[in-house]
Amino acid sequence: MYLKTLNLRQFRNYQDQKVEFTAAKTILVGNNAQGKSNLLEAVELLATLRSHRMTRDRDLVQEGEAIAQINATLERQTGVSDLSLTLRRNGRRSVALNGESIRRQMDFLGVLNAVQFSSLDLELVRGGPEGRRNWLDTLLIQLEPIYAHILQQYNHVLRQRNAFLKRHIETLDATSLQSELALWDAQLATTGTRVIRRRDRAIQRLAPIATTWHGSISGSTEVLQIKYVPNIPLEDNHPEEVQQAFLAKIQQRAVAEMHQGTTLVGPHRDEIELTINQTPARQYGSQGQQRTLVLALKLAELQLIEEVVKEPPLLLLDDVLAELDLSRQNQLLDAIQDRFQTLITTTHLGSFDSQWLKSSQILLVKAGELTIKN
Repeated sequence: MYLKTLNLRQFRNYQDQKVEFTAAKTILVGNNAQGKSNLLEAVELLATLRSHRMTRDRDLVQEGEAIAQINATLERQTGVSDLSLTLRRNGRRSVALNGESIRRQMDFLGVLNAVQFSSLDLELVRGGPEGRRNWLDTLLIQLEPIYAHILQQYNHVLRQRNAFLKRHIETLDATSLQSELALWDAQLATTGTRVIRRRDRAIQRLAPIATTWHGSISGSTEVLQIKYVPNIPLEDNHPEEVQQAFLAKIQQRAVAEMHQGTTLVGPHRDEIELTINQTPARQYGSQGQQRTLVLALKLAELQLIEEVVKEPPLLLLDDVLAELDLSRQNQLLDAIQDRFQTLITTTHLGSFDSQWLKSSQILLVKAGELTIKN
């Protein structure tokens, strides 16, 4: 797939900027806080309808404006598509494909596929489980867009059940309340099982690819293992089995949940374990080793998406080369070559060899405006 054009209107610090991509690799160069990352964020939003930097649409709309728009033209083996995303300061976002409004946002997902790799991703190893869950969920949305809807359903039930527990924190011994709680339990188990089974399948597919990449980057001196550790004991990935285990664990934690007024059981408490040579990666070795691990994960994501969608996704590299030493930079740049259309942000061009620079489109970014570097 190839992103041909991108047009940003009133998005972040871009007033009205159109860019035409003329090479497989585009390097966005400029000082910090000029808008380089904002441009990559716009592409990420078209791919996943999520931003890893912001949760509220209002923060993406330019100060003083009511709406922001991201439009793009994408070429795939199946033909050319026009994508449009409208973000509102007060109100719901809307999407359109080839000029037609799409009611279910899920149907917009999967048109453009992209893997984002930013310096924030180094927190995947060092940070808490929530970051790893978000990373896995974002990957899953690209592999099977229906997952966005499944996750939304689960989070909706979770919020309702939490509100119910909080409201009745003192009175949950009443029989009528117990029967209402049982209804929420059943819904939580049904929606949660769908999340768990898909996360499990995704890790089963991703783990061996990441392990292979990691071996090649580390010169086979270290062995990476990725393990999905669901909050529900998973003997079998069969839906009935998972659901039974889910309900049994809710029963076990019932008293604690009533005391705390919150849901303690479900995929919102899952973990993805990353170990190197059988030691947890967050406790293991240097920052360099942790960076090798994240690089292996990102290369595995690219490969898995390409295998599933049968086309190479876009790669968005946000200020990440500065975080990698020379040998890891070379590993990454060698893996990319011209196989993936790549957008790279950097503050200086010193990280790239002359061949790379020759074959790249170079855009200067200053205060939300792009100019072509001669």
